Amino acid sequence: MEEPKYRIRARHTADTVTVYQAYPPALGLPAARDGRFPAAWKRDRMTWIKPSFLWMMYRCGWAAKEGQETVLAIEITRDGFAWALRHACLSHYVAGLHADQAAWQRKLKRSPTRVQWDPERDLRLAPLPYRSLQLGLSGEAARRYADEWTVSITDVTPLTREIHALVRGGDPDAARRLLPPEPPYPVEDGLLDRLRA
Repeated sequence: MEEPKYRIRARHTADTVTVYQAYPPALGLPAARDGRFPAAWKRDRMTWIKPSFLWMMYRCGWAAKEGQETVLAIEITRDGFAWALRHACLSHYVAGLHADQAAWQRKLKRSPTRVQWDPERDLRLAPLPYRSLQLGLSGEAARRYADEWTVSITDVTPLTREIHALVRGGDPDAARRLLPPEPPYPVEDGLLDRLRA
């Protein structure tokens, strides 16, 4: 069956969903050690979470980009993830979806979360024909994410390097077997209708 252009795929349990972020070691290592973001983590800045492991690899260059050397898998509550989606606005204006550009800008300013859909990536980080969700959290959403929704934080940098080494070594099948499973994530009926570009 063909993958739909817009669908959330994520590792999840009955209670949690896993998202990924990459940080410098000074932030990432204490977060993984303590299972919560340290005081140095800026709760007043927008932070982007990604349910796609491979999109995170594209963004951080397999943990090689400066300031993104520590890749974290953050388990958050499904209730928190649903709250973020319910309070989200698309990160860009779409004619026909929004009344006009001014209406979209007003909604964007009021929304604590924003949604962006970017091409999903394969093991070589080449774009695929379907999209991967990115969720930007600011203000109330960023604070809730750090202080209420986070269930666990795991440093997956060693896994990142292992998969990348297999890809570079020409063994994509072995690399694929190590990827975190990301089945379709169930969302409330109609919830994504206003969040698809």
